Amino acid sequence: MSANRQLAVVLASGGMDSCVTTAVAARERDLAMLHISYGQRTEERELKAFNDIADFYQANRRMTASIAHLAKIGGSSLTDRNIEVSQADLESKEIPTSYVPFRNAHLLSIATSWAEVIGADRIYIGAVAEDSSGYPDCRPEYYEAFQRAIDLGTKPETKIEIVTPVIRLRKSEIVRLGAELGAPLELSWSCYKREDVACGRCDSCALRLRGFREAGLRDPIPYMIEI
Repeated sequence: MSANRQLAVVLASGGMDSCVTTAVAARERDLAMLHISYGQRTEERELKAFNDIADFYQANRRMTASIAHLAKIGGSSLTDRNIEVSQADLESKEIPTSYVPFRNAHLLSIATSWAEVIGADRIYIGAVAEDSSGYPDCRPEYYEAFQRAIDLGTKPETKIEIVTPVIRLRKSEIVRLGAELGAPLELSWSCYKREDVACGRCDSCALRLRGFREAGLRDPIPYMIEI
């Protein structure tokens, strides 16, 4: 740790949003990088992206964990291979099949436990509300409620703040912010379906591709098809 900088836990999936969130956190805090797998289809590829990004930021303090019981619970196309990952419909207002029920509560709980032990004063998470797929646990009011749970459920002297730096940004704004901060977007991985070449058809790929197009930039990762 730097002598004059506080420590922050960064929840990093390896995706574009968490990559840019890591870049924001790196300006403000020393990094403790946390990656949590949950039995998702692209688990190995996301872990690689996480480690590549952590290496880029020279984050020596990092932890990986598994909550694979979410795959046993099911209910999501990301964890249950009997549920098809739906093709992108960026105009839909419905919660997509890729929603993992209450996943972010599990992630934040682990991050809070680690932050309290190592003395971190912030948890950064790359949740996106406005230009996301409509997940209920990506809304600002959800994080406001969870902040209250942290305040009540930790030691009196513990002060941990949830920071969501991209939550109100569109994907194009996240791309531009990443470019401005020099975030290694070429190391990130967003595809819900594949681990070799991004499918280009799932919600995550489509949102990412649209964000790059609207930002006037070229996405540096390979795709099977771009829609």
